[in-house]
Amino acid sequence: MACIVCGNPQMAGLAGWHATCPACCYESAALTPAINAHTGPEVNEAEREAGLKALRLENFKTIVHYAKKHARPNARRLLDVGSAHGWFLETARADFDVLGVEPDAVVGSRAAARGLPVRSGYFPDVLAEGERFDVIVFNDVIEHIPDIRSALAACRERLDEGGILILNLPNSRGFFYRLSKLIARLGWRAPFERLWQKDLPSPHVHYFNARNLCQLVAGQGFELAEAAELPALRARGLLERLRCAGNVPTLSLYAQYVAIMAAIPVLRMFPSDIIVGVFRKKAAG
Repeated sequence: MACIVCGNPQMAGLAGWHATCPACCYESAALTPAINAHTGPEVNEAEREAGLKALRLENFKTIVHYAKKHARPNARRLLDVGSAHGWFLETARADFDVLGVEPDAVVGSRAAARGLPVRSGYFPDVLAEGERFDVIVFNDVIEHIPDIRSALAACRERLDEGGILILNLPNSRGFFYRLSKLIARLGWRAPFERLWQKDLPSPHVHYFNARNLCQLVAGQGFELAEAAELPALRARGLLERLRCAGNVPTLSLYAQYVAIMAAIPVLRMFPSDIIVGVFRKKAAG
């Protein structure tokens, strides 16, 4: 298949479902999302919250800072696509009029039951005709969307002039992702499959780095305003985070936990596994 970023042919990757582009380093997966119809292992939402919330909340504060920094002075309306439990909505609502869209009916209804403005369904289908925003944010979501070009085109259509698109997603140059690929080549695929979220209801279908992400988004009518990395790991909640990422055998789970804990002191020397890109909608014409 042709690379969605540069158009060059992709080549076989580390598994039958994995492919890479040798020209721009984009990676893809032929994994099928099954939100609301998943029959595989269930995600323990309590463990997921224990493992992810502390890290996500700190990163969300940074993303709100980027939104305030780059949005127009009178910007108010912010859309969070894939709002999940509503943690980002709670962080951003002090500075913006927020709205969340969540395709997982169960997760979205739980957030709405807590009084958060969440619509169940898919972006942009659940938006009203002509409904527009100053800021649109995808937190760990864009890498799950198979037709990413259509999603980006919808963002451009739904943003006001000068509007801001913020993408927070995994980094293919990140330390842990590159380590997982090395280990997979040696025959242990569990960490690599976990980072792609294989066999979960919403697996990753894309892996980008900062350069090829910018190339793809720029082709949809945006210009880069800022690029940065965000912390990908905290010791607090790490074991719970590993547990909630799939049906990992106990021995493998604890081996990963011990290895990661030992590596934490030196991780700042390497690229983070999370990147954030802030993009501004280009003026028409």
